[in-house]
Amino acid sequence: MTTLTVTAKGQVTLRKDVLAHLGLRPGDKLVIDKLPDGRITAAAERPKGKISDVFGMLKRPEQRTVSIEEMNEVIADGWAGKN
Repeated sequence: MTTLTVTAKGQVTLRKDVLAHLGLRPGDKLVIDKLPDGRITAAAERPKGKISDVFGMLKRPEQRTVSIEEMNEVIADGWAGKN
């Protein structure tokens, strides 16, 4: 068990071993839930989203969409030394 001290400002500093246990790094967020019996739970905030949210994130506005067939053709040409 880890014991922490509350400062005069009402703040608590978590030790490195606690942060590592939670998987937290500088800039990450910590979620605290207050329980009715006076206890709290602490957990690292995990990003919420879907893998599909990243689709198209590298596309430039002036860039047209390339089909799988076009990609395969370029790859085949590259392997054949045509590029």
